[in-house]
Amino acid sequence: MGSDDSPKNGTGSTPVPEQTEKAASRAAQVSGHLQTNDKSNTGRRRRKAKEDELPADYSDILGQLQKLRDLAATPDNKKTGYVRQKEAGKLWVRERIQKLLDKGSWREVGSASGKVQWKQVGPVKEEIESFQPTNNLNGFGKLRGRHVVLTADDFSIRAGHADGALFEKTLYMEKLALKYKLPMIKLVDGSSGGGSVTSIKTQGFAYVPPMLAGQETVAQLNAGIPNLGAALGSAIGLGAARLVACHFSCMAADVGSMFNAGPQVVAGATFEEGLSFTELGGPQVHCTNGTIDNLAANEADCFEQIRTVLSYLPNCGTQIPPTITAEDPVDRQSPELRTVVPRKRERMYNPRRIITTVVDQGSFFEIGALWGRTAIVGLARMGGKSVGIISNNCENLAGAIDAAGAQKIMKHLKFCDVFNLPILQFVDVPGYAIGTVAERTATMRWGVELMKAYYTTTVPLFNVIVRKVYGVAGGIMVDCRDPHTRVAWPSG
Repeated sequence: MGSDDSPKNGTGSTPVPEQTEKAASRAAQVSGHLQTNDKSNTGRRRRKAKEDELPADYSDILGQLQKLRDLAATPDNKKTGYVRQKEAGKLWVRERIQKLLDKGSWREVGSASGKVQWKQVGPVKEEIESFQPTNNLNGFGKLRGRHVVLTADDFSIRAGHADGALFEKTLYMEKLALKYKLPMIKLVDGSSGGGSVTSIKTQGFAYVPPMLAGQETVAQLNAGIPNLGAALGSAIGLGAARLVACHFSCMAADVGSMFNAGPQVVAGATFEEGLSFTELGGPQVHCTNGTIDNLAANEADCFEQIRTVLSYLPNCGTQIPPTITAEDPVDRQSPELRTVVPRKRERMYNPRRIITTVVDQGSFFEIGALWGRTAIVGLARMGGKSVGIISNNCENLAGAIDAAGAQKIMKHLKFCDVFNLPILQFVDVPGYAIGTVAERTATMRWGVELMKAYYTTTVPLFNVIVRKVYGVAGGIMVDCRDPHTRVAWPSG
């Protein structure tokens, strides 16, 4: 038998030509199908979204947020509130922040917060129809390189009342300042989110008023977290309370005022009609009765005073006050001090001259110069280190401590104690003030409160007896520490 070299199928038989053609045809079809699919995959494009569909990348939401931020950061020259703000000679709230903080350091919290009205423009799409930003701005920034928390009122929006504010945001910032031990700066112009009759009318019901952030504020004060405030307009109600609660407060002479209620409410309640903001609670009222610590020439001066005070203070009461490099030699001789105090005891002298000569040159910052004028208090540096200053003022009542003077020294003692500031004290006191005025103003009552402050504070107290130390007042001032640290000048 001859051999057969032709291919065989799986059964060993020779394939039929017709079957071979069918197999080749199927293979060609499969190959073509695969090639077609491959080309289709490489050329595929995402289907364009229809106009009534939301974009997959959330660009609509991001755009809306940015628009809200832009609206909040742009003054509306047509709004009555903004026009009145500028006509009154006041800076807009964002201008204040820009001028106070280090350049580029402002980081706002809740930059898109406020009241938004939305307009439906499709089955699932909305656009911003109107937006009222919050009237209390909050955020972080830096003052001369130091991190701070800042809150600032926008009086141009509902005069700072609650119906234009989101006080939960302000409360949140108060908690952050307490948690992270950051100084709190408060620029007050309005009621700082205080109560509003308009809100109650809109809601249709009244409520028992809460004291929002009261607990957090007191906790900050007791922890020695610096609270520094400025009245840059009319501080009303809650705004006034937030300002006065600060460790240090100042008021702009040209635009500042403060009161529990405005002139119209006062007229209806006490029949004192026609009062202006200045007459009711201007600088000549509150910078001379101790409610506000310092008078400032204008808003810029307020900002500079806040920066200056903070430079003496630590971030909290568990830290040491900051030390700077002293340019004034610690061994500097001051022979002029020998002639400051006159030999004739009935003659007066200028205590501020003694203070400014003894401490580092240019470092004395006086607090409360316009009230409690029988005493002088302030901050200074000795060898670059922060100290508190207390002095009797012989140019007023011969230095006798009256009720206001006692309150002023007491407040400063507590201030220095919570911030760990050692005190340098210049003593020249004939005792407590006497006479009918002294009795009517409860001088001894406040004198005893001063005694409590001297004996309950614990910071170091260095006494310089400049001239005389008489009576209960003298004993309290120089005998409240054991062991004593006191020296006497030849004039003492």
